[in-house]
Order: sequence, then structure tokens, then C-alpha cells
Amino acid sequence: MDLSKPKEHVHYILHKPFGYLSQFMSNAKHERNKKFLGTLHDFQPGVMPIGRLDKNSEGLLLLTTDGFLSNEICSTHIEKEYYVQVDGAITAAAIAELQGSVNIGFKGIKYDTKPCKVFQLETPPDFSERSKKIRDARHGPTSWLSITINEGKFRQVRKMTSAVGFPTLRLVRIRIGTIHLNRMAPGEVIKLDELKVD
Repeated sequence: MDLSKPKEHVHYILHKPFGYLSQFMSNAKHERNKKFLGTLHDFQPGVMPIGRLDKNSEGLLLLTTDGFLSNEICSTHIEKEYYVQVDGAITAAAIAELQGSVNIGFKGIKYDTKPCKVFQLETPPDFSERSKKIRDARHGPTSWLSITINEGKFRQVRKMTSAVGFPTLRLVRIRIGTIHLNRMAPGEVIKLDELKVD
């Protein structure tokens, strides 16, 4: 075995569908009927997600066999952009509040988010219909926002929109650094020999 030769890693870009956990398997009894990433593709052994998307969130997820790279991307302030559908007709005041600092709960303590980029989308994004239907227009208006953060507390974007009075109905991550979701279909996987996000 040639230890002087650096290990060749593989990387993947995945469009995580709604309802999937950002892990490959679980031995926990309460998770036996859950959907896992491993059912979407025959991933190389040792692959790990770089960061996570919660079960109800969709969109861009990066995976790698390179633990150093994973840690580097997670620990640096790489921009992550989300398209977020919220309940209600968003106000300028709420957008300004999101852009500034919002007080949310994290691990039982209060946390002030860092200033971020937020704007309302003029037209809804052209995403495929979600497997679990969003409530329809009879229940009132909704708004689509672009929210770009460079931190990543647990369920942060959902907590932010809820804190300003506009709960999240749908959340799709469309960008991590310079890597974009583009027109990838839910469940689609692209294998890469190199992964650069800046």
C-alpha cells in the first residue's frame, strides 16, 4: 500500500427530495420506515453529506468521501441560498427584519442571527410539484423569498421566517457557494471528481 499517494476522493451533487432524511441508514426502530439517501443512488462507501437538510426541506445537498473537505465547507462562512415559500403576503417590514437580525431558539438558548440577504421573488420559481401538496390558494396568499445565509443553525431559515410572522411552507436550497441546483430533478445525482464551492 502506497501511503505517499493521496487518497482519491469522490464527490456528489444531489437534489434531495422532500421527505428524505440527510443520512444513509438508521438502526433506530422509530426510523425504519423513513426514507434515506442511500435509496436514491449507489453511492461509493464512505460518502457523507456536507451539512444537512431536514426531512421537509428540499434542494441542493453536497456529499463527499473527503472528511477534511466536509469540515472545511461546514466551518467556513460559505453562502447558502434558499428559495422559501412563506404563509401570507410578506411585508417590507418583515423582509427588513430578516435582513437585520432575528432572535431564534437554538439548543434551548436564544440566538440572534447574523445579517443576511433577503428579497422577494417577483414570480414563483419553477419547481416540480412536491410529493406532499402545499395548501392551495383558498387558504390565503403565499410569498416566495430568496434568503442567503452564511451560517447554518438547525432549521434556521424556518425559525427566522416564523419569528417575523410568516411561517415557512416550502424550503428549497438552490445554491452552496458557487454550486447551483440549476435544473436538477428531485432525486437526481451528479458525480464529480473535484468539488469547489468558491
